[in-house]
Amino acid sequence: MVRIGVLGAGQIAQAAHFESAVKAKNAELFAICDVAEDLLHRMAIAHGARKTFTSYEAMLADADVDAVIIATADAFHVSAAKAALEAGKHVLCEKPLGLSVEEVESLRKVVKASGKLLQVGHMLRFDAGLQSAKQFIDEEMGEALALKAWYCDSTHRYALTNAVQPAIITSAGAKRPSSDPKADLKRYYMLAHGSHLVDLARYLCGDIVEVETHFRERFGARCWFVDVEFASGAMGHLDLTVAIRMDWHEGFNSMASTAA
Repeated sequence: MVRIGVLGAGQIAQAAHFESAVKAKNAELFAICDVAEDLLHRMAIAHGARKTFTSYEAMLADADVDAVIIATADAFHVSAAKAALEAGKHVLCEKPLGLSVEEVESLRKVVKASGKLLQVGHMLRFDAGLQSAKQFIDEEMGEALALKAWYCDSTHRYALTNAVQPAIITSAGAKRPSSDPKADLKRYYMLAHGSHLVDLARYLCGDIVEVETHFRERFGARCWFVDVEFASGAMGHLDLTVAIRMDWHEGFNSMASTAA
């Protein structure tokens, strides 16, 4: 049984990580850490965490914590991941792993030296339907020619999801980054949604070796058309559009030779 300590008791922890840790057959939601004490204790009671911490260093020093889930604002991901790895904890970090290539690359030596696992929360790889598609692509489709994948957010998706998702509890004492992550929506959408799209392409077709991107912004909507080449020689086209004037949709299709 893996004893999990969750850093951050905000939106993504409430919407995903707390319940996932509680429901997991091989893990326990052991501890929660947040500087907002009102939020911390409310979440611990609601989800049955055995320990609470307002100090991240104190949680990392607890020998009973085996692994850490980093569910903070993006700006804190890399530093929190480094601290956990150096403390001898496995890490699952929310996406995006960092805000720049340079800071993410700085994690390489830390991961290697720690001997621990660092995983990014790209949950699409664990969708049963996508895993089945991956197996079909690898074992039955033959040599890949091209992949088309898309993530098209909707102008009215949040009105629909807000009606069915749990209300998120907030606190005035929560720790926030020095600048508003949504101040630059072009950057924010690429990090938040584009990271899933790129990871899906890599999961299905392998490493990407060339990228050419076209971007257009009109009437409050942003569209990226990204042409890629995979190490296998296959081509790819990735479409990230936020927001479309129709239903939200996400998907892919892959073209390959007929398997022998």
